[in-house]
Amino acid sequence: MKARAALLALGLVALTAAPSFSARPPMRYQPDPSSVIAAEIAFNRLAQEKGQWTAFRETAAEDAVMFVPQKVLARDWLKKQVDPPASVSWSPSVVYVSCDGNLAASTGNWKRPDGSVGYFTTIWRRGKKGVWKWVLDHGDQLASPREAPDFLSGKVATCKRGGRPEGPPPPMERRPAKGAPAPEMPKDESLVWTADVGPDNSRRVTVRMWTGSDYETVIDDRVAAP
Repeated sequence: MKARAALLALGLVALTAAPSFSARPPMRYQPDPSSVIAAEIAFNRLAQEKGQWTAFRETAAEDAVMFVPQKVLARDWLKKQVDPPASVSWSPSVVYVSCDGNLAASTGNWKRPDGSVGYFTTIWRRGKKGVWKWVLDHGDQLASPREAPDFLSGKVATCKRGGRPEGPPPPMERRPAKGAPAPEMPKDESLVWTADVGPDNSRRVTVRMWTGSDYETVIDDRVAAP
């Protein structure tokens, strides 16, 4: 379980549409941390207004996972859960976004109605329609909350793909024929994450961000066996 707290609303990410023709290439998005913060705000608000597990169900990706404490497919587990009388609340402290704007990680503090506190980390992925859905959610209880910054911060990974190659430009590509599949974007590896679970259900969730010369570990959560 985890939680979050009410925040100032921020603007959603601006979209940059690709040229229109028979088979459109995938939509490109700006790597805007404010769009992820806005998704967190909406997630927390939904939990307070409609119920904790309802909010988790409505914002989860089809393949999202969580830990209870064993790793489970979130949608299978959540459909059996009844909302508690009062939801946890949460507040992100920092958000990290990939260079292509399609993957993000947020981390911060949560608080339960009984006064207990802890931290959370959520991995977000942008869907085909540009909507952020969470793909991993986890956290742990603490004796006291982590120190929170005075202001929310957002950081964008450096693009990992190389620049334009030297030499003459490549020949103009033909437009795809009508009905042809849309061309795929190169895979972005500027923000990567792992979730390792031990046989005793201890776990470690890490997020690494490309800085231009190496990966920097920006989140390293370690949860002891229950």
